[in-house]
Amino acid sequence: MVRLKVEFTTEPFDLDEAPAHAIVAREVIQAAELDAVDVGPFGNTAEGGADEVLTAVDALLRKALAAGATRVSLQVNVIDGAGEGEK
Repeated sequence: MVRLKVEFTTEPFDLDEAPAHAIVAREVIQAAELDAVDVGPFGNTAEGGADEVLTAVDALLRKALAAGATRVSLQVNVIDGAGEGEK
């Protein structure tokens, strides 16, 4: 099974109070069926099966943008299972 790790941030930043888009993004990731989630003020990471991560990323993008994010930066990496089934 392919496992993925996603790292993401939403903007604009507000150092005084977490903006609505950041809160929504964190809620989406924390509610998803992922194995490892780490949320922080300047970046967030999550790991899990490919389907679960990709489903969570779709929801994160849609909900964060709807909540006022003007930019969502993300990176997705394969962390294991790469090449399974290849010859």
